[in-house]
Amino acid sequence: MGTSVLPGRASGAVLSASEGLSFWGGVDPTTGLVIDAHHPWHGESLAGRIVMMPTSRGSCTGSGVLLDMALNGKAPAALIFSGAEDILTLGAMLADRLFGHPLPVLRLSPEDFAAVAAQPEATITETSLDAGSLSIPLAPLPVADLALTDADQAMRDDPGPVGLAMEIILAMAAIQGARDLIDVSQVHIDGCIYASDANRVFAEKMADMGARLLVPTTMNAISVDRENWQAQGVPPKFGNPASRLADAYTRMGARPTFTCAPYLLDTAPTQGEDIAWAESNAVIFANTVLGARTVKHPDFLDLMIGMTGRAPRSGVYLDDNRRAARVIRVTPPAGADDAFWPMMGYLAGQLAPDRIPLILGLENLPASRDDLKALCGAFGTTSAAPMLHVAGHTPEAAMPPAPGADDITVGRDDFTRIWSELNQGPDDLQLVALGSPHFSAEESRALLRELGQRRPAPGVHVVITTSRQAVHDLCTDGAHQALTDLGIRIVQDICWCSITEPVFPPEAKTLITNSGKYAHYGPGLSGRAVRFGSLRDCVTAALTGKAPGLPAWLKG
Repeated sequence: MGTSVLPGRASGAVLSASEGLSFWGGVDPTTGLVIDAHHPWHGESLAGRIVMMPTSRGSCTGSGVLLDMALNGKAPAALIFSGAEDILTLGAMLADRLFGHPLPVLRLSPEDFAAVAAQPEATITETSLDAGSLSIPLAPLPVADLALTDADQAMRDDPGPVGLAMEIILAMAAIQGARDLIDVSQVHIDGCIYASDANRVFAEKMADMGARLLVPTTMNAISVDRENWQAQGVPPKFGNPASRLADAYTRMGARPTFTCAPYLLDTAPTQGEDIAWAESNAVIFANTVLGARTVKHPDFLDLMIGMTGRAPRSGVYLDDNRRAARVIRVTPPAGADDAFWPMMGYLAGQLAPDRIPLILGLENLPASRDDLKALCGAFGTTSAAPMLHVAGHTPEAAMPPAPGADDITVGRDDFTRIWSELNQGPDDLQLVALGSPHFSAEESRALLRELGQRRPAPGVHVVITTSRQAVHDLCTDGAHQALTDLGIRIVQDICWCSITEPVFPPEAKTLITNSGKYAHYGPGLSGRAVRFGSLRDCVTAALTGKAPGLPAWLKG
């Protein structure tokens, strides 16, 4: 027996994978083609196919990408998962409810999932899934009695946008198996990135309906430098809709913070605080490092929660769901530099793609806030989990693992493999890309120290993407001017996940980054070859135009 999470009818060729895919950064919504260079589906089209994977992974913006695919006629015919999945499910729900594009979503047992995945084609109805000789009956989601407060009921009955928001929240609560809703103290909006025009259409539709945010709300990085994009030469056909998208959220009451690192702001939550954040790296940092509590909310649901101040009580809002389900034992290579932390996050995500891990063995390895930022950003690239624990570094690492948690040991060879995966580009490069997630002021000052008074080699661009707050801090102590004098370009509001030409230097064919997240997504997003290394490696590359080789700490 399977579950019709979102019932409907569909038929098509089956496309199955044993690992998840982030639709943002992984799929071109205008064509339906997979652009994630590290995924086995790379180059495949999802359009019109029965797409099967255990769950999605990566970015919360996948909901917007799927919605855009539906509006473009390039969406899958149906989605089938073997585990819980929220991000693409929410995108499919809105495609149907707001725009009349139904897209069935099913959940199967692992056994049925494997059996269907082996078939070339499948047909879905409201009551069955048929594939070859298989016929699997489908049942609707079980109806749970949600305990609603009087205020919840009043919002549900509202004839305007608040009623729509509560309708979507209650539908997601049913999908997540929640029994009631909780108050949240703040929201972080991820849907302000112009990943597709569907994001703008949705936001302007809600703003025009009179939607207003009820709780304090910050905004993610956007797709243009809001104040300077015209001077930077960004084409109006991109700059105008990207600006309109950002403006739609500020019209609804969001604070124009424009950063993918809201945990660096003065409004960062504290341990035990219930919040509702989207943006995968921010969610993971909040849960992991700050000990705050938030599900990895899909884009669009973040707005709905902000309008009501209420979220389903599910996932890692609950104590028991924050326990590790896999233990990863690590012996850090002697002499490891700051590149270790994003590599550790990337590896941990590969080893725990659908569950929370506990990392042991790093208790004596120093880790700064920026190291943990890099860890969380890379982990969210390869895992669907909303957090991880690192003994000696994160506040809930002493929590006993869940019953049945298994145990994996990793060593130098595993990190050497990760380095090779993230270093597939040539040695000659023209761009150093820093700030995914947004560079902190401290990281920018560290770059200045590494450079000394040296300027990048001719033909090599060094670009930092960062927040308005960090720019203010760097201007205050003179670091901004010092970096600019050396030819370093500092761009606010946008990040590498959303940067476009000409802000992205058009002549650059190969780049290096110290971000595990951007090393993964960069080839698909930019069409460029990518190298990865430590901050010092990036400086060496800037000065020489050459990417350093395998670091000494990874050599036997």
